[in-house]
Amino acid sequence: MTIGARRTTDDTGSIPAPRNAADAFKVSDEQVQRARLVVAENSADSADLRELLDMLGLISGNPDQPPPVAR
Repeated sequence: MTIGARRTTDDTGSIPAPRNAADAFKVSDEQVQRARLVVAENSADSADLRELLDMLGLISGNPDQPPPVAR
């Protein structure tokens, strides 16, 4: 299996083309929020939460910019 390959089919039953490198890194605001919730639910404490969010690029060091995963 290649990274970014889609296994779902559309209404015609055809398999969509694999995503290119630019598409593989596009993350929606909803995906970022869901990822943050999952990390928060599985963190040991607030320090652990902040460290994990930072390592995963789910928080931004600058409040005027989106997190790294959404850039």
